[in-house]
This record gives sequence, C-alpha cells and structure tokens, in this order.
Amino acid sequence: MTQTMQIPKELSDREIMNRYKEENMWGLCTAIDLKNCNPETIRDPQKLHQFIVEVCDLIDMKRFGEPVIVNFGPNERVAGYSLVQLIETSCITGHFANDTNGAYLDIFSCKEYPPQITADFCKKFFGAEEIKTTVFFRSI
Repeated sequence: MTQTMQIPKELSDREIMNRYKEENMWGLCTAIDLKNCNPETIRDPQKLHQFIVEVCDLIDMKRFGEPVIVNFGPNERVAGYSLVQLIETSCITGHFANDTNGAYLDIFSCKEYPPQITADFCKKFFGAEEIKTTVFFRSI
C-alpha cells in the first residue's frame, strides 16, 4: 500500500533530500502553484520548452525524449498550454491557465532533488507574483 507524507515547511532542501534517502522513500513530489505569471511566457511554447530543459538541468534530471506541449481546453476557464516531460526517474507536468495567468506544476521523481530551489526557479522563470508549494514523499 502506498502512503504519502507531507513534508513540514520548515525543513531545508538538504534536510528533505537526506530524509528521503534515510527513510528509503519511493518518490519525492513537489506541487507548485503560481499565480499572476507573465502572460507572454505561459503562452509561448518555445519558452515552455526552454523552461523544461532548464529545470531538468537545474535538478539534474535526465530527460527521456522531447516534452509534449499542447495548447487546448474546452472552455476559457481551463484553456492554455499543458506540458509533460518524461524523465528517467518519472515525469514533470504542468498546466498554464490563460484566464488567470496561473501555472500548476508537478515534479515527481524517484531521485531526490531540492524542492525549494526548484520552486524558486519556477517562480522566477514565469514571473509569478505568488507561489504555493507542497512537498511530499511517496512510500511503498
């Protein structure tokens, strides 16, 4: 049975990565919600491609193929680009909402990475005014 455990916000990246290894966790997941992003950036597929390459380099994840980046949505509330990048240890996904200039990113990997450094990079890259980050472990 898989269990999840939310990480206390006061832990540093190093503490999270050490705990991940010490407790032999299955995966590390970071959910990053960004508000009021730069509208030009979240609507530009080349920028989204640049983002995925840079974030993978930053957290030392090996990309498996090219990202899938598609602009769609059944109504204005959810319309925008979505992206999926497979990585050797799982995947990075994101959806960008045109209506609110929001970005919703999920980074899941069976290899540890620094979640706060990652979140800070995402906020800066997309020019977001606000960020909410949730980090949790997945165990077997």
